[in-house]
Amino acid sequence: MTAILRLESRKRVRGSIVLVVVFALLSALYFSMFPGIQEEMEVFEDAFPAFLFDLFGIEALDTIEGFIASEIYSFFWSLLVAVYFAYIGAGMIAGDVQERRMDLTLSNPVSRESVVLQKVAALWVPLVALNVGVPVIVYVGALAIGESFDPVALAMVHLLGVPYLLVCAGIGLVASVLVDRARTARTTALSVVFALWLVEAVSRLDPAFEWIGALTPSRYYDETAILVREEYAFLDAGILTVAFLALVGLAVLIFTRRDI
Repeated sequence: MTAILRLESRKRVRGSIVLVVVFALLSALYFSMFPGIQEEMEVFEDAFPAFLFDLFGIEALDTIEGFIASEIYSFFWSLLVAVYFAYIGAGMIAGDVQERRMDLTLSNPVSRESVVLQKVAALWVPLVALNVGVPVIVYVGALAIGESFDPVALAMVHLLGVPYLLVCAGIGLVASVLVDRARTARTTALSVVFALWLVEAVSRLDPAFEWIGALTPSRYYDETAILVREEYAFLDAGILTVAFLALVGLAVLIFTRRDI
């Protein structure tokens, strides 16, 4: 009953480890830069136009929390890791359909609903690897340069980020059940996630268009507010969780009605 889950989980281990290693290398670079940037913060802030700070939600760059939130979490986590989860989701079904593995899978006594749900459940591997490995790296890196994070705030930025990453995976999953080619599904999912992230960022620049950002998942995950201001938006995380469940439900509905 859990053969697909076990197989998919094993497939996610290598990619998750590689991503954690990449994050460790990037973190080492940014932590090594912080002391120098902190000393020249006024010059650094004057070098960039003000709208860039609004675009990326940058604030309190002279603190380790603000610096890491803007340099790592606002881009690497909210965009690149989100794109990674969309990529995974987009290959879940389309990849097997394209390679004719799905025919073999469905020839066994397993329902289509179970296939989708077990593949989605395998996301626990990258979620655990990233949300355990990354905060440890960040916390130790801060200590190494004589700084420190509030461990609660650091834990919350990851905990509240889980629903956001799941929504991105859900977008990929819907794309995966709509098309038969994995490359097309992945391109579609990555484009949608990036476009939504960009729309939300741009919508912050003009109050007249701020409402548009409410339609994007990144509006409900503010890593800067969590790390810098210690504001924990549990309601927003709940909204993202509901959105993820809705996307999975839609994907299951589409897949069970498809002719493969």
